Amino acid sequence: MSRRRHKTGTQLTGTQKNWIAGLCFLSLSILTILGFMSQDGGFLVELWLGILYTVFGAGAYVIPLALAFSGLWILVARKDDYLSLPWSRVTGAIVCFICGLALAHLFVQQPQQAIGTRRGGGYVGYGISAALSLALGKLGAVILLITGMSAGLIATLEISLDQLIQDSTKVIHSTSAWLARRRAARAQATEARQGTQARGAVEAPPERREKPPPSPPKKAPPPPPAEPRTIPIEDRVFHRWELPDIGGIFIEREEEQIDVADIRKKTRIIEKTLMSFGVPASVVEVNPGPVVTQFGLAPGYIERRGRDGEMRRAKVKVSHISRLAKDLALALAASPVRVEAPVPGKAIVGLEVPNKEPAIVDLLGVMASDAFRAIASSHLAIGLGRDVSGTPVVDDIGTLPHLLIAGATGSGKSVCINAMIACLLSRNTPADLRLLLIDPKRVELSRYNGTPHLLSPVITDVEEVVGVLDWITQEMERRYKTLAGVGARNIQSYNALAGERGMRRLPFIVAFIDELADLMLAASEQVERMICRIAQMARATGIHLVIATQRPSVDVVTGTIKANFPARISFAVSSMTDSRVVLDRPGAETLLGEGDGLYMAPDTSKLVRMQGCYVSDEEISRLVRFWKDQAARRAERQTASRPMALESLQQEALWPSLEEKEQAMEEDPLLERAMAFVATKDRASLTMLQKQFHIGYTRAGRIMDAMEERGVVGPPTGTSKARRVLSQSTRTPRPHD
Repeated sequence: MSRRRHKTGTQLTGTQKNWIAGLCFLSLSILTILGFMSQDGGFLVELWLGILYTVFGAGAYVIPLALAFSGLWILVARKDDYLSLPWSRVTGAIVCFICGLALAHLFVQQPQQAIGTRRGGGYVGYGISAALSLALGKLGAVILLITGMSAGLIATLEISLDQLIQDSTKVIHSTSAWLARRRAARAQATEARQGTQARGAVEAPPERREKPPPSPPKKAPPPPPAEPRTIPIEDRVFHRWELPDIGGIFIEREEEQIDVADIRKKTRIIEKTLMSFGVPASVVEVNPGPVVTQFGLAPGYIERRGRDGEMRRAKVKVSHISRLAKDLALALAASPVRVEAPVPGKAIVGLEVPNKEPAIVDLLGVMASDAFRAIASSHLAIGLGRDVSGTPVVDDIGTLPHLLIAGATGSGKSVCINAMIACLLSRNTPADLRLLLIDPKRVELSRYNGTPHLLSPVITDVEEVVGVLDWITQEMERRYKTLAGVGARNIQSYNALAGERGMRRLPFIVAFIDELADLMLAASEQVERMICRIAQMARATGIHLVIATQRPSVDVVTGTIKANFPARISFAVSSMTDSRVVLDRPGAETLLGEGDGLYMAPDTSKLVRMQGCYVSDEEISRLVRFWKDQAARRAERQTASRPMALESLQQEALWPSLEEKEQAMEEDPLLERAMAFVATKDRASLTMLQKQFHIGYTRAGRIMDAMEERGVVGPPTGTSKARRVLSQSTRTPRPHD
């Protein structure tokens, strides 16, 4: 029997191929440069140089540089796909080079005779310039070629035309300033040299004169006082605000690498599991996100035999795939799995599978995205997070115009609010934006105390919230009168007129309420009425609300509040009922928590699953410290320019303090009438006083507390029930009775 012998050999790896190609490019570049410098380089080098001169003309000198760059790029890349340079930049460089050859050949004498020499642009430049000159004329060809070179330069350097003009202007200005300084220094040196020579000629002693003893050195005369610099009023008194450098405030975190092998494994499991249940479908799209990966499923076809015995194909229903969500979660060992059927704008069914290692979405990356730059002209642009495909989710509070946020404890609700506040503080000065922060929990928003954007220190007392909402309502009405006085429809048109007429601009006001449930428990009727009134009317005046709650029940997020808050974000909630309360549909109960949420924009009912931005305590501290330091410097400058200006830095109270409330409680003129009214009743409540005397909740509460102090009514029961009215025999004696 004959034995077959198999030839064995080794294959080069991708890295080795890259090294060989890179070294070849570098060697050819070095040989070309040596050929340019030497007169005797061998016939192969002379042949190569002749080809370059014939084809490119004077552009032949660029070829070795391009070869050297290509070789170095291949050596540094060390990848199997070493051509990872963006094609837009390569194409731009080629276009710029070709247009330069044609432009050079347009201005050469005797274009045909210049081919093959070191003048002009060779055959490439001659052919393009001749064709363009014939079609557009010489002037038109010059204009078109200059335009092509500019476009190629912009594509190669990846800069815009205005940035190129600004950089050129800066270079010209800096060069002019340097030349001016050089001329001034030379003039001063010449004057000093001439003065020294003149003094030497006058004071030169005669040849036979004895040299006088050396005199002690004289002190140099003091320099003349510098002319006082004229400081603008804004710099001397008000000190223009400066925005922080977001690159030095926020942290840019590294993106997680996509595990291709894991994605392929999950794709096979999904298709196999669906097929085992008689639901054929294929994965046609995969969108890896920071927390979940969305697999796009295209439903297949099922062949069924009809009554007539013929085989017919029927497409798989979307509902059949949705019913298998738990079976897919079991097969993938990943829970929970969410099915989005169908994906908005696509003919696929989205299957969202949690990643093994969730990534953190940083605010800096979202703010640096193209989507955020598209709305960056608005003062109220905010970055919310990234969707399941990693695309930034951004929006403008001015167009929402109000936002409702809900989620259980630890789901990421407060982190989302901190990210919004940090985004607003990093892009707005106190002249453009003012904030009102209401935090009944006392721990989430108190860190912002001291920033100059706050209209008041962070409100933590629930009893003051009604007064705050009442002040917002009055401010809204005052602004409407101001807008009507100048004929402006909204705050944007008013600020535009204010800039033209020299009037004071109106800043935007955004009120953040971190826990709505506590406010509704204390004064549900007053809070709901004021919130709805502000939400209905305050958009044109530049006042906006962002409300959050961790208990999205129907008695907290009422139907009236939901109707005035079309923009909503729901993080993980405990039940499907809570999800329906917030989003009017299920889905939020299957979220993963820790920033995983569903966003419903005001202009659509479609839900976008996103991972919210994360802002660390260190980043917030740096941002708050920046504004505190700038406010302190502004106060020092005001005090130095106007000694009496320190009094103006003290903020006036926007609503009564607790001490003022107590004083007003003792002096309320309705107290005697209220005591006589409840004396005829068995029970007394705040609603009863409001209806009888047509007063607000706050005043009714003060009167009720005063009657309790006088022993007319009993203590609160801890619930919403009315208090018991005490008879004369059961009243506790008071010192003033």
